[in-house]
Amino acid sequence: MDKFLQIFRIKDLRNKVLMVLAWLVAFRMLAAIPIPGIDSSRLRGFLEGNQLFGFLNLFSGGALDNLSIMMLGVGPYITATIIMQLLTMIFPNLKEMYYEEGPAGRAKFNRYSRWLTVPLAALQGYGFLKLLESQNVLPQLGLAQTLANVVVVTAGSIILMWIGEIITEYKIGNGVSLLIFAGIVSGIPAALRSIFLSFDSALVPTYIAFLILSLLIIAGVVFVNQGERKVPISYSKRIRGNRMYGGAMSYLPLRVNQAGVIPIIFAISILLFPQFLSQMIAIFSTSASQKLFDLVTKIFNNQIFYAAAYFILVVVFTYFYTAITFDPKEISKNLQRSGGFIPGIRPGEPSGDFLSKLTRRITFFGAVFLGLVAILPNLTRLLTGVQVLSIGGTALLIVISVALETMKQIDSQLVLREYEGFQ
Repeated sequence: MDKFLQIFRIKDLRNKVLMVLAWLVAFRMLAAIPIPGIDSSRLRGFLEGNQLFGFLNLFSGGALDNLSIMMLGVGPYITATIIMQLLTMIFPNLKEMYYEEGPAGRAKFNRYSRWLTVPLAALQGYGFLKLLESQNVLPQLGLAQTLANVVVVTAGSIILMWIGEIITEYKIGNGVSLLIFAGIVSGIPAALRSIFLSFDSALVPTYIAFLILSLLIIAGVVFVNQGERKVPISYSKRIRGNRMYGGAMSYLPLRVNQAGVIPIIFAISILLFPQFLSQMIAIFSTSASQKLFDLVTKIFNNQIFYAAAYFILVVVFTYFYTAITFDPKEISKNLQRSGGFIPGIRPGEPSGDFLSKLTRRITFFGAVFLGLVAILPNLTRLLTGVQVLSIGGTALLIVISVALETMKQIDSQLVLREYEGFQ
């Protein structure tokens, strides 16, 4: 509570927090402006009957619910970022730019991601609008009106990306993540209202068990997100001139969940790819697009198949992303260069092998945990039989991860200002 009050006592930090909140309010206001000609009842039925479009609604920050001008949300930007990350594995120049050129290289890499967002948003917007026309959610539009709507929703996605970049500059959290966070949180009142309206006194024990299990799962997610294995590191003593260096003890923190929510985002992108493909086909043939869309919807409406595919993809991408971002061989070389070693393990290649084995074991637990939390909504609906009750899932992981990261950044700024006070 004292740290919370300190945020508003420090003028600079208070202004940053208030500006971030103002931008989030602006986003929610823009998300309430729909494009013209919507049949809201058909739109609601269409979204409720399709799990994958629920993910699109999640990444739009809830803006897809009313088909607002922000309906694409940060989805195209996330897709562009993932594509650029994957391209670093194919093109060495991109990898060098991102990992070795420092802040300037990262800025250039991010600029390419923003440029790629524009055509992706336009293609996705056009395909999605055509798909909604085929579902009678939108009336049949002429070419001029369709292109005007595409320009509007593309501009909405670019504006949202711009807002996310501005929020990130305040160093109060990641802007894109906070926008998704705001969209998820804004849906809580509606979810509580649904539970209240569907309340059944005969299910009171189920509701109590649901509440207890929810609290346990939230505690588990926080525990795993914060969990780490500390590998002890010793530094050999070195004498330079008349001074002795080294001889200190430190540790290398290996997080249980090193990948964060990135594997879930990757898994969702793969699951959404057939839907995205059907939207692209709509540019050339509406009937072929509709057939592919109906086939994909039929397949993924099978709860067991959907949950199994989602779980496997999350586990696979957890290992994949951890392998990209954490290189045990390179870390062992850096330790050896700096005179560090793991007690009981020879420096160099043996240390790299030890870290690789340890990382695989830790990642296994983190990957399985992520996969189980991701499919928990499906499991709870199958077990309780109550559709409005769902525990866990992507939304919960994002909310907790973003909240923890934002708290860390605010805390670091508070610590910095306390340190400056002693100068």
